[in-house]
Amino acid sequence: MYKILTVKDRVRVPPSKFGLGMEDALKASLEDRWEGIIDRRLGIILSVTDINDVGEGVILPGDGALHYPVEFKILVYYPEMHELIKGYVIDVTEFGIFIRMGPLDGMVHVSQIMDDFVSYDNKNSIFMGRDTKRILKESDLVRARVISISMASGQYKIGLTTRQPGLGVLAWFDKEKHKVTAEKKQEKPAKEQKPKKEERTKKGKK
Repeated sequence: MYKILTVKDRVRVPPSKFGLGMEDALKASLEDRWEGIIDRRLGIILSVTDINDVGEGVILPGDGALHYPVEFKILVYYPEMHELIKGYVIDVTEFGIFIRMGPLDGMVHVSQIMDDFVSYDNKNSIFMGRDTKRILKESDLVRARVISISMASGQYKIGLTTRQPGLGVLAWFDKEKHKVTAEKKQEKPAKEQKPKKEERTKKGKK
């Protein structure tokens, strides 16, 4: 899930950035310090979006840089348990697949690919369901659910599943939908039965 968070920190602005002007120098220093890092509490920091407040800068002994207390906003991404995600398959291995989910990658273990016995074709790097005949390959667009999260400083592991109903390669469901529609069109409408005419009794004239 993407979030905007407000953070307070003391940022170091080196002399090389003094010529940018205070606001630009602060923004550039914050980007160098924060963007791209993975924090176990915040997730992955994607960008510094705004600077809310700046305190008085100070020079520390032995350091020619300026240090400012700053309050600013950051855009972060942190996956949540049971969250539904969409992404493309970027790698297929014999033990599972890897899905690019926004700024991070998640893994679907072979046991979580589909509710069917699956076989791995090493030559073509695909998985196939024995009964469903469903195929999963690289570049497929997939809907998955987050089932495990491990975030540590500088590294992460995200476990996904595509085995639950409604999950998996989106093309699977498009094909099934078209198949059902085609079958309905092929069904011939039942012949309408004409209502029987009521037998009329002839009444003789007196």
